[in-house]
Amino acid sequence: MANRWLRPEVYPLFAAVGAAVGICGFQLVRNICINPEVRVNKEGRKAGVLENFAEGEKYAEHFLRKYVRNRAPEIMPSVNSFFADTSRN
Repeated sequence: MANRWLRPEVYPLFAAVGAAVGICGFQLVRNICINPEVRVNKEGRKAGVLENFAEGEKYAEHFLRKYVRNRAPEIMPSVNSFFADTSRN
């Protein structure tokens, strides 16, 4: 009876849902821990609106954004260039 729920066909679904939950959890922890606009403690909430542009810039310009900034927006460049090449015809 227990084997009925763990069929091999369902493993990709488990992986997709697990990845989605992991991404959501990562974003939640990232926002709570390092977002300059989120204040969890009472002293931070009392401070009101802070004009801290340097911290906001540091949060917005993270490593991944800096890494992909000067790259072409392509997922598979070799496939794109193969199909876009007009000299093949």
